[in-house]
Amino acid sequence: MNATSQIQAVIFDLDGVITDTAEYHYQAWGMIAKELGLPFTREFNENLKGVSRIASLELLLGQAATPHTYSPEEMEEMATRKNEFYQQLIQQVTPADVLPGISELLAELKAHGVKTGIASASKNAFTVIRLLGMEKDFGVIVDAAKLARNKPDPEVFLTAADALGVDPQFCVGVEDAVAGVEAIKAAGMFAVYISLQENMSIADMNLNHTAELNYSELNQQFAAIKNRVS
Repeated sequence: MNATSQIQAVIFDLDGVITDTAEYHYQAWGMIAKELGLPFTREFNENLKGVSRIASLELLLGQAATPHTYSPEEMEEMATRKNEFYQQLIQQVTPADVLPGISELLAELKAHGVKTGIASASKNAFTVIRLLGMEKDFGVIVDAAKLARNKPDPEVFLTAADALGVDPQFCVGVEDAVAGVEAIKAAGMFAVYISLQENMSIADMNLNHTAELNYSELNQQFAAIKNRVS
């Protein structure tokens, strides 16, 4: 296998890929919805996955029977309040919360000299990675607070690739959200989508669980596509 068909970096989303903090996001948004007297269900919460805090708030406010216009300052205050609830909840996270297969995959990637990074829309990524005890497992964690655009824009994945010093075409992105997969493909990367709900036609690999991730299969699929287009 030649160097041009080998993976040079794997860039991961955080929530739902490295660990599952979705429940804490759900609880935090539920607290905000309750304060505002808005309906909020687990089904609706699926719409907020991989979406920025303000965009999520806009979707939530769209549930109101009578629309109300909030100032940018009020929106920011509500978004900040949601994050405060979330930050309290995630203090429960421990290294035991790393999803199945991830630690093994990271060890394989390291053994093969493949770089790794985190490309999350979460402004709490550094905190969660620290609580998981994984600070040394990633070459870069993109600071979402410094980004101008959110997924499905590819900025976060391109920023990670640039920081790792790897051409995006030799990167794999791993996501559990539709907007995230769209961002990976827009960045020109190989996309892995992890979901029990559905397959995505634009994803290069569709898996049900993180436990199905392994370097050998990933590199084989990556090489097959590279060789097909070369």
